[in-house]
Amino acid sequence: MAPLSTASADLGQGHMQVAAKNRPLADDGTKSIGFYVGKNLTEDGSVLLGGFGHEPSSHWLEIVPRQQFPDGATTTVGVTGEAGYPGELTEIPQASETNKYIASNYSEWAGFPAPLSNGGLNEHGVAARDIWSPSSQRLLAHTETPQRGPNYSDLSRIAMERASTAREAVEIVGGLIDEYGYSTYGGNSHLFADKDEGWVLVNYGGSQGLWAAERLGPNETRVSFPGYLNPFPLDYQDHPDEYLASDNFIDFAVEQGWFDPERNDEFDPQEVYAGWQPNDRVVTPTHPWGNNVQGDLERELREDLGPVSLEDMLAYVRDPRWSHDRSGYGHVARLADVEHADLNALWTAVTGAVTTPYVPIYIGANDVPPEYKQHRYLTHDSASTHIAADYAPLEATRYATRTFKRLMYHTCEHPRVFLKPVTADIERFERRLIREQRRVERQALLRYQAGRDAEARQGLTDYVNDRLLDALDLGEDLVADVEAQTRDRWGIRMPTGRDTPGETYRPESQSMNRDAVLTDIVFCFREGIDDYPREHGSYRGATVTPRGR
Repeated sequence: MAPLSTASADLGQGHMQVAAKNRPLADDGTKSIGFYVGKNLTEDGSVLLGGFGHEPSSHWLEIVPRQQFPDGATTTVGVTGEAGYPGELTEIPQASETNKYIASNYSEWAGFPAPLSNGGLNEHGVAARDIWSPSSQRLLAHTETPQRGPNYSDLSRIAMERASTAREAVEIVGGLIDEYGYSTYGGNSHLFADKDEGWVLVNYGGSQGLWAAERLGPNETRVSFPGYLNPFPLDYQDHPDEYLASDNFIDFAVEQGWFDPERNDEFDPQEVYAGWQPNDRVVTPTHPWGNNVQGDLERELREDLGPVSLEDMLAYVRDPRWSHDRSGYGHVARLADVEHADLNALWTAVTGAVTTPYVPIYIGANDVPPEYKQHRYLTHDSASTHIAADYAPLEATRYATRTFKRLMYHTCEHPRVFLKPVTADIERFERRLIREQRRVERQALLRYQAGRDAEARQGLTDYVNDRLLDALDLGEDLVADVEAQTRDRWGIRMPTGRDTPGETYRPESQSMNRDAVLTDIVFCFREGIDDYPREHGSYRGATVTPRGR
């Protein structure tokens, strides 16, 4: 695989330009990121799992209810002929009963049918992150046309629907690949966790049914950026508590002449199957990426932040080194023993957490406000037809993703002025939410203990809806203030556009997208604004306006 070209940044305009010519899609170092911290390294003994996906798409929240299905029910999986590695959709059996779970859905990724998901949190306290993990070109050369089998989103969704532990999620995903195959975009991984442990599973491209997983224990941290596996012992099958894999995991490499067990004491999946990674340390102005920096980030979590608190993880996922316009959302799951399963919660920022507040979404809640559901902004094919009439009332509501995108774009235009005060106002709001969780959970638990389950769930639903709308109101206040100050001090910068000989329209009427050669990323990171990682709430004295909030 061809390496990334040298990155350059125009720090005055908040854009990073990365040369992308002749680069396969799976090589783009902005796919997704996941953070795992074992329970012995956290402040309260919980397991923490955080991260987000990178997608050029609309994003929305969904609480999917527990459901039952009749015998013979099926679910559609796979990719279409429009995917980078073309495939066809197929049907596989659906479970007779599926779990309730929370997810951030999105509408667009490289020919993969929407709605798509990178995981989330289910009613059993199993959390999932879905993270890119490029396979080697020599392995991808074996990819069948058309591909068949579940894609990365199908696997994440089904794990949430069926798993009751992190290990079971691995067994479910591996079993699906064993039976039905796997439709790849170039290689992928999953990071599963529950209150006791985590598991990293890599599903390799190339249509060979290759997958492998390793356990993450209570004293470990893991940064998947991309997802990776450490070397396996040759007798890994004798250690099922630590390693799981497809039956052909090592045998295929031996058959291809890529690995000789007579000359090696262990099997390194990264060396044998993984795609290109930087040989030198590459840290862009927006984020580090690749296996060359993962060790540094894991040490940050273990040493600089440890013991890691919920607030630490919220701030880490928000870190402007990697949270920017391509960050579709922000998730943090605090996984611990809860007195009722409905009190499991996923702290969720509806779009990039760098300028979006997190709100705890309880599994016990029934739904989220329409402002946090699907809208047409950034949604695939939304401009090709008029809206279907039954969707008009939903579309007529405010759209939280749009509001917080506006706040990101204004903040990142002048981050030395706005990043700290915007973050301060957002984190003041979050710290209030953190303080009130004990009361919210105690009220719900008393109702459950009294057998008033429906009342408890309605209370959690009301709380989640109220706080999501409070967050949206905060976002609208902040973006109004930042935009007003921007207009007064600098004006709104207009695009320069592209040279279009013979045409009379202004640059503002040209396409807002760039061609395949240049990709612009809006980001807030600037050298010298702060040292990272930083403490949640560290900008307490700052505010966007003198009145504060």
